[in-house]
Amino acid sequence: MEANFWHEKWEKKEIGFHEEKVNPILVENLAQLELEEGTRVFVPLCGKTKDIAWLLSQGFWVAGAELSEVAVYELFDEMGIAPKIEHHTHFSHFSAERLDIYVGDIFALSTLVLGAVDAIYDRAALVALPSAMRARYAQHLRKITQGAKQLLVCFEYEQAQMVGPPFAVSEDEVRKHYAAHFQLRVLQAKAVAGRLKGKVEAVEKVYMLRAKHLGSL
Repeated sequence: MEANFWHEKWEKKEIGFHEEKVNPILVENLAQLELEEGTRVFVPLCGKTKDIAWLLSQGFWVAGAELSEVAVYELFDEMGIAPKIEHHTHFSHFSAERLDIYVGDIFALSTLVLGAVDAIYDRAALVALPSAMRARYAQHLRKITQGAKQLLVCFEYEQAQMVGPPFAVSEDEVRKHYAAHFQLRVLQAKAVAGRLKGKVEAVEKVYMLRAKHLGSL
């Protein structure tokens, strides 16, 4: 998926993928991550998700990565926060109290730039990428977060019935990308109410990923 695709979506406000409320999956399953207040959660390809404000309200620090600067300006505007902005070679860093958003290509993001994270919440990243990019993304995410535990949300449906994103990502594919390094557990699987994007029958599946051996990551 080319960067221009996402820039154009945000500039034209074609953001049907954006949810106007906190995702209930996060609310229902966050406790599975067993996080203490003050720990840092990474949200890849975060857009302007309402989930960030909710995580902050629960006492967590939040880091996000997003390609579109338009989305990040709207994120801070909707939260009523004036960010501090620093421009670097590969990223612009938007920050506020307990919040860091890195604007740029996530594949250029490093552990050094991102800093330590305690968990990942991936609701819209893996499923936003075409199949040719997903293995690279999974490997990169594991490396830059030092194998942080992860709450992962995917959709299962007949890909031929609809053009993604969100793309269909089966449990077999999730295991192919992650099982060598993580223990996987399905927390929840349920049909998408009203069909996915109102078009296809789909199942939304939630996974818990925990590193098997941190030293081998």
